[in-house]
Amino acid sequence: MSNHEIKLLPREKWKGHLLEMSYTSEGRYNAVVRSERGHFSAAFTYESCEPFSVCRVGSEDDALYADWWEGAEAYGLFPDGADMPAAIIEVCPEKWSNRMRVTEMWVDAPYRRRGYGSALMDLAKRLAVERGYRCLMVETQSCNAPAISFYLAQGFEFIGFDRCCYVERGEVRIELGWFPR
Repeated sequence: MSNHEIKLLPREKWKGHLLEMSYTSEGRYNAVVRSERGHFSAAFTYESCEPFSVCRVGSEDDALYADWWEGAEAYGLFPDGADMPAAIIEVCPEKWSNRMRVTEMWVDAPYRRRGYGSALMDLAKRLAVERGYRCLMVETQSCNAPAISFYLAQGFEFIGFDRCCYVERGEVRIELGWFPR
């Protein structure tokens, strides 16, 4: 990644902009939940599998500035004076809990593994610190092993899960958090 510029993407221009969410994974994290007589435990185990690809295009769930993310801000990373961003991150405050959530994270396929995602995540961490949030949160699917690896490498920790949020491919919604030190 040579010359690049991170710019705020104005809501008036970018609201509703659809992001193509795609990835290829060679593994998944399986949730094992046990409950008996008032005690419960949960564990995630990584399992290799045949490579599979996921691509979601045109879903309102992956559009910038969705109505339900009140106060969201989206930023684009523009390589070498390009007109369109090679990567986008959207963050939104959760004022009631003093946390900031990454609501969208997208890197165009040709720019992956070149530092674009890290540059945008560094921006999100900086914003969380500057604004005094106690945690920066992100969620992903348990079968998106590349995203989980990226977030863990960025210093995020496992903070929770939801077994009924996603149902395709036996997915579990995994929540990860980064805590300013």
